Amino acid sequence: MIYVCSLSKLPDTAQRVQARHIITLINADMAVPTPTGVAPENHLILGFNDIVNPVDGLLPPGEAHVAQLVEFIADWPRDEPLIIHCWAGISRSTAGAYIAACVLNPDTDEALIAQTLRQQAPSATPNGRLVAIADKLLGRNGRMIDAVRRIGRGEDAFEGTPFQMPLSYAGNEEASAS
Repeated sequence: MIYVCSLSKLPDTAQRVQARHIITLINADMAVPTPTGVAPENHLILGFNDIVNPVDGLLPPGEAHVAQLVEFIADWPRDEPLIIHCWAGISRSTAGAYIAACVLNPDTDEALIAQTLRQQAPSATPNGRLVAIADKLLGRNGRMIDAVRRIGRGEDAFEGTPFQMPLSYAGNEEASAS
């Protein structure tokens, strides 16, 4: 299972789910210690700002970040819990969870995955730049971007509530047609 949370909820979530793999999507200057029980090589830390368009003095997510994210997800053993987190658990981490679900389910309708994300996390507002880069990298031809646009901005929140993102969507494809 994939678990998504904010930085403040990371220690409790890691302990509760006995996480062995973590993806940190956070500002480059933010030091995030690896929780107890997680080997350093199983903690991917990608540093960039939560922006969509370039801003002077800030680092936007880039192709190299998304390529590392996709590679880590593809190599992750599915029988061990994975946590994806960012500062607030609303934008970068939800984009990461959406990207992970698309990587792990290459034949599943992107709209179904986006709808599931919205059901699991009402405040989810996936970072559009991360989604767009992943869409191109995964050859989804704009479908990931369109699906995230259709679910729209999430509910206002200072911090997202931790949630789970399913690993498989088998048998649920018809739900995306509605």
